[in-house]
Amino acid sequence: MDGGDVSGKRSLIRSGTTVDQMVRAIGDRIVTGSLRPGEKLDEASLAARFDVSRTPVREALGQLSAMGLVERRPNRGAIVAMVTQEYLASMFESMAELEAICARFSAERMTGGERRSLEMEHQASARLVQLGAEEDYEYFNTEFHTRLYRGAHNTHIYDMTVTTRSRLAPFRRAQFMLQGRLAKSWQEHDVIVTAIMRGDGAAAGKAARDHVSIVSEASAVFVVGDRARANA
Repeated sequence: MDGGDVSGKRSLIRSGTTVDQMVRAIGDRIVTGSLRPGEKLDEASLAARFDVSRTPVREALGQLSAMGLVERRPNRGAIVAMVTQEYLASMFESMAELEAICARFSAERMTGGERRSLEMEHQASARLVQLGAEEDYEYFNTEFHTRLYRGAHNTHIYDMTVTTRSRLAPFRRAQFMLQGRLAKSWQEHDVIVTAIMRGDGAAAGKAARDHVSIVSEASAVFVVGDRARANA
């Protein structure tokens, strides 16, 4: 695509968007294949379409570059990067271990109030699954995992986990486009919550690791599809 193509894709953007919204909008379209590997991301066109200056556009592209979704070339601008299965697998492998640590520590360190809040929010989210409310469940999912990170009561681990999660955010969101994924995600959360409520650190850690591994497999569907389109 060229600069004109970007400005013409009205579904990509809303006027006055923040940097975070730009990262989300562009990242989601890269992951789902609407923007294909090698396609140019023109700063001027994106700035006009988002109704912002080029500075926040550069910041958004910089964040997407850190995620591995955009390749920035000296004096040649930015293009959509090719995300390999190997790269994504290594990221999710790290994420799985970090989440396992957080869940284990949460089972051992969460206060009574934190445990009750976790369980209440988890049970309430079942309604979102019944309604098929993907966007609302995706927001809840982020909050659910953040509760685990905070429940570990370790600032350094929290920072590392949040940073790693942010780089995988577009792929973790994409999983909810798959048929039946909301219900499966809730069931996987239920195993984690059950272990935390009974203070079983080992079981909570295993459940969290297994959960992220399943998310990784679900997300890989998009990488495989994107590679096939790029090679077509």
